[in-house]
Amino acid sequence: MRSLDENSLPANDAKVSRVQTLVIGRLVATFLLLVASWVWHSGTLRLSYDNFPDGLLLVFVLSVGLTIVYFFLLRLSRAIVWQLRVQFVLDVLLTTWLVWRTGDLSSPYITLYIVIIGVGSFFLKPLATLLMAMFCSAIFVAMSALVAAGVIESTGIAQPPGKFVQIVSFHVVAFLVVGLLSSRLSDRHSSGEELRETAKSLASLRLLHERIIESIRSGLITTDLDGTIFTFNAAAAEITGHRAEDVTGENISAIFGDIRGPIAMSVGAAEAGEQAPRFETELSTPEGFLVRVGYSIAHLYSREGEASGLIITFQDVTQIRSMEENVRRKDRLAAVGRVAAGLAHEIRNPLGAMRGAIQVLGSSTPEGSAQASLMEIVLKESDRLNGIITNFLSYARPATAEFADVDIREVLNETLMLLKHSPDIKENHELASMTGDEPIVLSGDAAQLKQIFWNLSRNAILAMPEGGKLTVSIERILANRIRITFEDTGCGMPPEQVERLFEPFSSSRTGGTGLGLSIVYQIVRDHNGSISVRSRENKGTTIIIDLPTDSKALPATPKDESDPPNPHLNKFLKVQ
Repeated sequence: MRSLDENSLPANDAKVSRVQTLVIGRLVATFLLLVASWVWHSGTLRLSYDNFPDGLLLVFVLSVGLTIVYFFLLRLSRAIVWQLRVQFVLDVLLTTWLVWRTGDLSSPYITLYIVIIGVGSFFLKPLATLLMAMFCSAIFVAMSALVAAGVIESTGIAQPPGKFVQIVSFHVVAFLVVGLLSSRLSDRHSSGEELRETAKSLASLRLLHERIIESIRSGLITTDLDGTIFTFNAAAAEITGHRAEDVTGENISAIFGDIRGPIAMSVGAAEAGEQAPRFETELSTPEGFLVRVGYSIAHLYSREGEASGLIITFQDVTQIRSMEENVRRKDRLAAVGRVAAGLAHEIRNPLGAMRGAIQVLGSSTPEGSAQASLMEIVLKESDRLNGIITNFLSYARPATAEFADVDIREVLNETLMLLKHSPDIKENHELASMTGDEPIVLSGDAAQLKQIFWNLSRNAILAMPEGGKLTVSIERILANRIRITFEDTGCGMPPEQVERLFEPFSSSRTGGTGLGLSIVYQIVRDHNGSISVRSRENKGTTIIIDLPTDSKALPATPKDESDPPNPHLNKFLKVQ
């Protein structure tokens, strides 16, 4: 894109082109005038050299010579205005000579003065056009006075003094009137030229403004004082998921919600000379994703210094908050790991002793008695406590994954087969598997992948106590990436539960310790994959796992997908 200074070069080139057109047009007009005069003087189409207009021939020859000079000067100098003035002055002098040679006051070529004034209005400024009309009048009066005084020989019909003054005065008035009208025409023409140049400059500035706005990597929205959007840059569209053409003309609340409070705080800070405060909020994309953004608000001001609108700049801070959450999670995991080893032995040893003692007592207790029932409850609860400890240790100190080529379809089908024969499946439960017929091989730990599928499938069944449908599908979304989807028609989850779904010991409607999904998340991360959740209360839940086909070829903890456990990056919440 050219700078504003460079815009003057095309404008100057346009002026040169116009001068060239004037020079060529003058030569063509002189030639046509020569031919027309020749025909007029011959009185017939049979032209005779005896009737050839000598004066016009000389003017034509001079015009050819001057044309060459004019083009030569155009190449040497860019002083276009002065060249135009010199050209029109020479035109007036040549016309005066032609008028004197062809009958002075009775010359038919006096009209050429008016033609020169009219043409000059298209190339000269209004004042210069009027001055040229006055110059034409002055040179014509001077030529007439010299003829009347006998200084130069008269080539026309002798006129009485009164008639002489009348003719001269009439022509002078005509020249001046035409000059006034031409100056007005030149003024309008100049105004039109300036308007076009201004329009071009404004278009260039607008294009520059748009390109600057579009190149900004932060989201930028401008509105009027009522909040109606009229600027929405590419970064804003990328962050929010809304297209500029869809939101232009809409109220800002459609994207940011009610931000009257932040606006008031920002305006108050600006009036106090303080730095504008920064706010954070969650935006919902058209697809239902939640995006965390940090934004600031400032006033737009007109040339008069009056507030004319708002400018909102914002950035996607989802990944930053994800990294912060990841640090906190790792700190918690470190603490859990340190405590886990001691707790496991301290709890399991007395738990084993208690279980052994209960079994010994149970062997001497009559079956069906109340004591036997209580002992059975103690045994079941001890087994449940042992399972909690086992899951806790699996989460705190997971086993190292042993990667090998695995047919993901086979692992998933085996898991679903086990689930069909588990006691959790009722008659009103329906399992639908859409795994295809082609093997899908990836690099992974088969036992850990089976644990992922079992935990997610069993949780889906437990979320449908009154029955429902669980649909499991596999698809290849990229050449090196696979997507596994678990979709149920169960009770769904509120946004608050989705936010903390993969955190250990998070609350659950289906019971349990909340460690199962934490282990699932950790295994998915170890496989360099990503897991996302879409859930609506009483509408069901969809869990999507994306895994690379070659985990060993990827970084251990890529930032963009698998590492951050923050719900905004690893889980997306479908909102109504």
